[in-house]
Amino acid sequence: MIWNEKIECASREELAAVQSERLVNTVKRVYHNVPGYRAKMQEKGLVPGDIHSVDDLCKLPFTVKSDLRDNYPFGMFTVPMSEIVRLHASSGTTGRSTVVGYTRNDLQMWSEVVTRALCMAGVYKNDIVQVAYGYGLFTGGLGLHYGTENLGATVIPISGGNTKKQIQLMQDFGTSVIACTPSYALFLTEVMQEMGVNPESLNLRVGIFGAEPWSESMRREIEDKLMIKAIDIYGLSEVVGPGVSCECECQQGMHINEDHFVPEIIDPETLEPLPPGELGELVFSTITKEGIPLLRYRTRDLTRLNYGKCECGRTLVRMEKCTGRSDDMLIIRGVNVFPSQIESVLLDMSETEPHYLLIVERDGPLDVLKLLVEVQEQFFSDEVRELEALRRKITGNIQSTLGVSVDVKLVEPKTIERTAGKAKRVIDNRKI
Repeated sequence: MIWNEKIECASREELAAVQSERLVNTVKRVYHNVPGYRAKMQEKGLVPGDIHSVDDLCKLPFTVKSDLRDNYPFGMFTVPMSEIVRLHASSGTTGRSTVVGYTRNDLQMWSEVVTRALCMAGVYKNDIVQVAYGYGLFTGGLGLHYGTENLGATVIPISGGNTKKQIQLMQDFGTSVIACTPSYALFLTEVMQEMGVNPESLNLRVGIFGAEPWSESMRREIEDKLMIKAIDIYGLSEVVGPGVSCECECQQGMHINEDHFVPEIIDPETLEPLPPGELGELVFSTITKEGIPLLRYRTRDLTRLNYGKCECGRTLVRMEKCTGRSDDMLIIRGVNVFPSQIESVLLDMSETEPHYLLIVERDGPLDVLKLLVEVQEQFFSDEVRELEALRRKITGNIQSTLGVSVDVKLVEPKTIERTAGKAKRVIDNRKI
């Protein structure tokens, strides 16, 4: 089912016309209402009249997360607080929180794009959707919640955690769609096993997973263990929350709702736009938001765009599953390493669990990458020789794939901490 066929199947020319009109209006609004944007544009010698169409995007200045933090809490808003009906904020674990505000129209737009995403995922009005993303200041829970209600499906607003209760409600309420982080989905399978619950006995058929990078290997693991179709959804609170893009049932990239969010791919080093199909950093301009519109916001997520028409009939551009982040990339002795690459290696091995922790330390002038990885119960042996052989196998596979040596430590199942939110994969102890 396609929720908004007129837009989702529009020609590139029709989409460009919509984007151009909305971009011109957005540039005027931020220029006249946000001193920071006005200063940035004046520094480049720009006035709103210089922006005539979406082709002029490259003339505009970039926005970065520090701009939101420097203008904390409401300095980036383009409307008075009397028009803001909801606030969300990041956790602020790496600095001051980034605050976003929504007008009533913003919330309606958000519900619309999440509803489109749900339809892309194959969710219907008669489905029962269990939302196990966190509610509160995090955008995940409420984003999926209102999109589900807008579709007309039934929502179970359980939020994250309380895993046994989650499984009980799946049984009692007949949950057909689960929405959570992919790492939590795998944790659900572990607890199901402990409870003696066979996934075949549940009504689950679709999972909508996001909020953290995950590999194709992890997708296969989830689909095999939960017996569902695992769909990738993408969003970030600064842009709107979940619903910026989502896979359709073809699972060939996430369709971006580009009548609201105009994407670009840039080289993260030179900041120059890259042609379609090139891997680079994803940048978004929001062209319908009223509360806090952003121009050329650098997401730091690495992906590439595919403008070809999808088999599902949608013409909305597709973004590949993010390979990592330009600011989360680890550089180990000159080699670029992303956690998702490690994960892919581990998930291709039958002996390991998809739970791991990377610890980066500095030994004198050298960086040392340590990997803690859980071994499946049947392979965790008291026989030192067998464990050492497995450790060498993992080390060799990572070395051949990434070109960097890793100090591998095997740990027992369920040793690494589980979480209902984003999984913590990296601890960087270097003083750089």
